[in-house]
Amino acid sequence: MNKEFTTLIKEEQQKKKENKKDMLYDTQESASKDDLVMEASLKYASKRQGEFTLEDYYALPDDRRVELIDGVIYDMAAPNTAHQATVVEIAVQLKNYIDSRGGKCLAFMSPVDVQLDCDERTMVQPDVLVVCDRDKVIRRCVYGAPDLVVEIVSPSSERKDHIIKLAKYINAGVREYWIVDLRQEKVIVYDIEHDGRTTIYGMDKPIPVQIFGGDCQIFFEEIIDLVRSILNSPGSDES
Repeated sequence: MNKEFTTLIKEEQQKKKENKKDMLYDTQESASKDDLVMEASLKYASKRQGEFTLEDYYALPDDRRVELIDGVIYDMAAPNTAHQATVVEIAVQLKNYIDSRGGKCLAFMSPVDVQLDCDERTMVQPDVLVVCDRDKVIRRCVYGAPDLVVEIVSPSSERKDHIIKLAKYINAGVREYWIVDLRQEKVIVYDIEHDGRTTIYGMDKPIPVQIFGGDCQIFFEEIIDLVRSILNSPGSDES
């Protein structure tokens, strides 16, 4: 009986030692993660807007969504469900068109990094993009200007999409830029390749994609009823 009791005591002591080791490991692992976040935050706080580079961009925690434009860090709000449903629908229609023609262009949807100017001061994440030069698609990002960029505008991104990104995309050599406004149910198409011709479309009719000569068309009626119900649902936000 004494031997059994002694054995139980030893087992209990061993369990306590193992638990302490686990607690120490968990604490060290948590501290390590916190240190990385703190280090990135301190580095971020030490610079002014306009001074940031890709080194700062990559140093930020993975769960922080930002874009870097001309050295300025722009925080990105998490997209709502209407936004994401629209992004998927547009990307799928573009991919289906390309695949049906045996095309070499590639359709992507966010999040994917685009090193727009091939420099250290700009990295954007368009909602939808098409890249026809496959040499621009490298492991970590799209390196250079896409052929088509689509942004789903929200109140928090309106100035950036309509002014800042428009100028950046034009100067970088993007051939076509769409701004999709779900609440207004309209799409502004900048045909940059053809003298910057600008056309505003409603979502009740198919919208031609100019980089494909208008042969490819995006149909918003496939998704607009769902978008309306989401945007008008209880608790719907403005982001």
